[in-house]
Amino acid sequence: MSTDETSRFVRLRVEMVLEVTDLDALTGTALESIAAEYGEPVAGAGGESAEERMHAEATVRADGAEALASLVDPFDLVSEVPGVELAQASWSSESIEYDPDAEGWDDADDGEEGLFLPRDGDDEEGYGDTVAHNGKNDG
Repeated sequence: MSTDETSRFVRLRVEMVLEVTDLDALTGTALESIAAEYGEPVAGAGGESAEERMHAEATVRADGAEALASLVDPFDLVSEVPGVELAQASWSSESIEYDPDAEGWDDADDGEEGLFLPRDGDDEEGYGDTVAHNGKNDG
């Protein structure tokens, strides 16, 4: 690829720390979103879609970070920006210990890793078996 071809693509990195002030409201909204995506459950209906829905619901009930991630859509962030088209997106969430007064929180610009630390006992990738953030389990 020439420089002209590669310069058309831009990687935009955004990091946010959000405070969950009402976990029940967050979880409820995530569950409503899942219900809208999958439709109302049909009594006695099984299959892959029903399993995916149950997994998505269980995941957002168990973890506020996953509930939040299921509601975030990168397309919404750029859909109104003229002259750009979303080519690819990925995102994740995790619960962290947050202390803005702690040493190191101001150093986000210097490229240091580890400023956003998972809770004790959690691995760096989050919570293991996660739901893709469109509410569907992608494997």
